[in-house]
Amino acid sequence: MGGSVVVGLDGTGNSLPAVRWGAEEAAARGLPLHFLHSWISQPLSIPIAQEAANKKRYGAEVLARAEAMAHELHPGIPVTTEQVSENAVDALVDRSRQATLMVLGSRGHGAIAGFLLGSVSLHVLGRTECPVVTVREEEAVAYGRPEVVVSAQEAGTTSEAVLNFAFAAAAAHHATLRAVRAWEPAVFVDLVPTAPPAGAPDAERETGEEKKLTDLLAPWRAEFPDVDVVEQVEPGRVAPVLLRACSQASLLVVGRRMQRTPMLLGPVVFAVLHHSFCPVAVVPRT
Repeated sequence: MGGSVVVGLDGTGNSLPAVRWGAEEAAARGLPLHFLHSWISQPLSIPIAQEAANKKRYGAEVLARAEAMAHELHPGIPVTTEQVSENAVDALVDRSRQATLMVLGSRGHGAIAGFLLGSVSLHVLGRTECPVVTVREEEAVAYGRPEVVVSAQEAGTTSEAVLNFAFAAAAAHHATLRAVRAWEPAVFVDLVPTAPPAGAPDAERETGEEKKLTDLLAPWRAEFPDVDVVEQVEPGRVAPVLLRACSQASLLVVGRRMQRTPMLLGPVVFAVLHHSFCPVAVVPRT
C-alpha cells in the first residue's frame, strides 16, 4: 500500500465524492488506490442492525461498490480494499504513514453535526502524516475547474511540503496554480485581534510582500516549469483572502503544524474547512 491514495469510507453518501476524487487522483498521479472501511466506526445513521456480522457484511458491500465505481471511472488503476475492526481514526492515521495522499468525504455546510464536529474527520486531519483532501458531498466532479489555490504565507523550509503538494497537484491535473499571500493579517493574542503593525506605507509593504512571494516560489517554478503560476498578494486576514481566491478553484491547499496542542488544527485551517466551497487539502508542515 506504500505511496497509495487512501480513501476512508464511512458507508454514507459522503463517501461517493471521496471515491471519485481518490480515483481521479490515483489515475492522474499513476498511484494505486486503497479503500479503507472500519466496521466498528460505522455512523449511527446507517439503517442496519447492530450485530457485528451485519456490520461486516455492510462494510464489504461499501467497499465492493467503491471498487466497482473506481474501475468504471478509471479502468486499469490498481485498487485494493481493506475492512478493519480497529477504530477508524487509528486505522487511517496508521495508513497515512505510508500513503501519498488521503481523501475523506464530508457532509458539506450547515448542520452542527456536520463535518467540522465529526470526530473521525477532525482527528484524522490533525494527526495524519500525509496530506488529506476533504471533499464535500456536493462536489460531483474532480478538478472540474482547472485551478489550484495554495496559501503561501510561510517562509523557508516550513513552506516546502505545502508548495510541493500544490505544484505536484497542478502538474498532475494540468491546472493553473494560484499562490496567494495575505499581508497585514490580524495578530491574535489570547484570541483577541490586535491592530496591524505600524511601519512602511502600504505601497511599500505590498511591494515587499510581492517580492517575498516571488522569491518563495522561484525554486518551485524551476522544478515545475510546465505549471502556469499566478501570484496574488492581497491585504487582509489570511482566511478571508484565501476563501475569496478559491471561489472558482478545484482545490485549496493549506498547511498545518505538526503536533499542535491543545487544538488539532489552527484557526485558518478551521475557517477554510468550514467555509470553502471547493475541496481543501491540509498538508502537514515539517
